[in-house]
Amino acid sequence: MDERKPWRQAAAVLPPHLRDGLHALGEDRLDRVEEFRLRRGFPMTALVSEGEVELDTPPVGEDGLRQVVENATQSSAHTALDRVRQGFVTLRGGHRVGMCGSVVRKEGRIVTLRELSSLSIRVARTVPGLAGPLLPELTEEGRFVSTLIAAPPGAGKTTLLRDLVRALSDGEAGAPLRVAVADERGEIAALWRGEPQLYVGRHTDVLDGCAKAEGLSILIRGMNPQVAAVDELGGGEDARAVAEAAGCGVAVVATVHGTGVDGLRRRPACRALLELGLFRRLVVLEHRGGVRTARAEALP
Repeated sequence: MDERKPWRQAAAVLPPHLRDGLHALGEDRLDRVEEFRLRRGFPMTALVSEGEVELDTPPVGEDGLRQVVENATQSSAHTALDRVRQGFVTLRGGHRVGMCGSVVRKEGRIVTLRELSSLSIRVARTVPGLAGPLLPELTEEGRFVSTLIAAPPGAGKTTLLRDLVRALSDGEAGAPLRVAVADERGEIAALWRGEPQLYVGRHTDVLDGCAKAEGLSILIRGMNPQVAAVDELGGGEDARAVAEAAGCGVAVVATVHGTGVDGLRRRPACRALLELGLFRRLVVLEHRGGVRTARAEALP
């Protein structure tokens, strides 16, 4: 039994009465599972390529949800939820526990969640070679160019970004490149005591737990990268940091929620990046009928 398998790492936060229900899926499907879903009042489900599969577990109750949060944060659920601002916590290994429940606000800001209603445990894994077919399309005159990866949530943006970082760092597109990763949530490389738990290449430097904009600035000043990588660009501050990196001659590879150029143009921060011409390629990911596809297109 290999406890290092991604699904086993992610499932370690489940209480025993829920974890026992996983084995009916079989080892092969568990090796491919993408998420575990816990919704109050219903049996747990597993998300696989063909959709959600209901497992033979007791209905999930409040105690089970709170136990997962306590296991994930190594503290009481009450203490942990007071720290939650974005609705998720990251586990060792880069796995993510997303949370839903009743939001508590103070002075217009989310300060905690209470009365948990559901959890999603997303399984992080490496897929070596995933980026390989795209590499020739992401270069100009033999040089990697700034690339934006767009897809809806759950389509595999972070997985592709991680393998693209690895491929560039290990020289699969030519000479090895120095890649700097601003890993705000610890999901790309999943540093643990200074060592990446998810392989991102031999020439990669990782800054973990720092906001993307600030992290990019620190990495560019201190690590002299040739490529900078970030996951899930957000507002205007992220866009300005990307523009600054590009102005320093650094190629940027980043992910963003979206479904194509038209969708991105409807988001002010993304529209600004597209209009500035900072990104030369757009990779669009789609997930239909259990099949994932990726296509690259040139940006003006």
